[in-house]
Amino acid sequence: MTVSKWMHVGTVLKMNAINYPDKLGCQDKNRSFTFKEWNARTCQLSNALTTMGVGYQERFAILAHNRVEWLEIYGCCAKGGQVMVPIMFRLAPPEIEYIIHHSDSKAIIVEEPFVEIVNTIRDKFPAIPDERFIYLGEGKAPQGYRHYEDVLADASAEEPDIMVDAADMWTIMYTSGTTGKPKGVVKTHESVFGQYYNNNINHGVLPTDKVLLVMPMCHINSVYYSYTYTLVTAPVMVYNMVSFDPEDMLRTIAQYKITFTSLVPTHYIMMLALPDEVKKKYDVSSIRQLLVSSAPARKDLKVAIMDYFKNTELWEAYGSTESGLVTLLRPEDQFKKLGSIGKEIFGTDRIKILDEEGNEVPPGEVGELYSRTPSIFKEYWKDPEKTKEVFQGEWFSAGDMCRRDDDGYYYLVDRKANMIITGGENVYPSEVENVVGAHEAIKDVAVIGVPDKKWGEAVKAVVVLHDGFKESDSMAQEIMDFCKGKIAGYKRPKSVDFIKDEDMPRTGTGKILHRLLRERYGKWSDQ
Repeated sequence: MTVSKWMHVGTVLKMNAINYPDKLGCQDKNRSFTFKEWNARTCQLSNALTTMGVGYQERFAILAHNRVEWLEIYGCCAKGGQVMVPIMFRLAPPEIEYIIHHSDSKAIIVEEPFVEIVNTIRDKFPAIPDERFIYLGEGKAPQGYRHYEDVLADASAEEPDIMVDAADMWTIMYTSGTTGKPKGVVKTHESVFGQYYNNNINHGVLPTDKVLLVMPMCHINSVYYSYTYTLVTAPVMVYNMVSFDPEDMLRTIAQYKITFTSLVPTHYIMMLALPDEVKKKYDVSSIRQLLVSSAPARKDLKVAIMDYFKNTELWEAYGSTESGLVTLLRPEDQFKKLGSIGKEIFGTDRIKILDEEGNEVPPGEVGELYSRTPSIFKEYWKDPEKTKEVFQGEWFSAGDMCRRDDDGYYYLVDRKANMIITGGENVYPSEVENVVGAHEAIKDVAVIGVPDKKWGEAVKAVVVLHDGFKESDSMAQEIMDFCKGKIAGYKRPKSVDFIKDEDMPRTGTGKILHRLLRERYGKWSDQ
């Protein structure tokens, strides 16, 4: 799918401001803007950046928690052609420094909680003058910063006199680094706008809907489900999230009559773990669609979601920052095809499952998933070799292992980098996690391979227990015994370690970092 040469988010905001000036366009818990106000503020910010010296296709960074201003910052780049570089707010100063340098950012917008962190590395950016350090927050801007609201107030609200092309860069989104150093994923206006069209077609978005963006706004998930709703003039709400509060999430859904949100499995686990008396306090009947994304969901978790959110359609999505959405498991298939990531969405050209020699494998066999979608990224910023590595012609792979059944449904086996090889046999952690996670004591689980003198690697389960269950050798043995008869012997965990929920290493979007667990438990075992 291609879009018009000049069709992008900037055009949509302008037309909504003309046709629906007083309709609610976007909000968070603290502020709200009509379409007219939202469009004007995007123009002001774009014009201000241009005046400061951040021009067409030049980069600027933002470091902030979720708040409504993210939507106008993304929008401003569709007005003046600047390129936004979102920075995950959980990164350490050296990681932030790397991204700013690697992206050649010429300005940075910093929310109040991160001013001190940025100040510790500020002298690393001599080319960024004080006027391009922009403060986002309440009260007076600290020394050496211009207040975001002052920047807007001093700029024109007229549409920038710049023709932004759909093929232009819109954002460079740095990967979460689950398998190594972050890479800058270059997304064009065309690639993301194509995703909005696909979302509308696949989900049947209505003007009466209201989306709640819970995932960090620096993450592609929230970008993909934001302007999807703006296309049909439905309001968009950004969830002010510092750390996920499951009860507040239910309260927000009930208070603002949310009809759709996208969450990772960890979020659902936390909500469903609330006491029944808490969950019953909130009317969540407004939710008509829920999405599970960004990480595989265990089968038992999906069943629990559908049991609690009784009026909803449950969808599961597979995709990546690079590819956009590739597949959807539709509501009518949730019980029929539990464990599947569904079929190709509208717009996905086709999926190939290839072996190590590049040959397509037959149904039932595991191979590496390659896809060709209208939302495909342009390149890895400054990394032509890595860009070449992940493509076979026009086909892209995120390194995920997959199989297809005889009905054409796909099953994500695991990331290629997470695969365990024990005694010459391949073990995919997600398959084992599905089995271990079905035990009543398990709140969350990650399965990793650890060095073993006899087998090369041994399977280890790292688990978080529900309240009321005690960590003990007997519980570890019970979990290992629970797997007997459910999966092959070589796939069963040979050891179990307990970990507190807050100590489970995760990305900013809730994905478990298997790589860090492997580093933590990467000692030789005689088990």
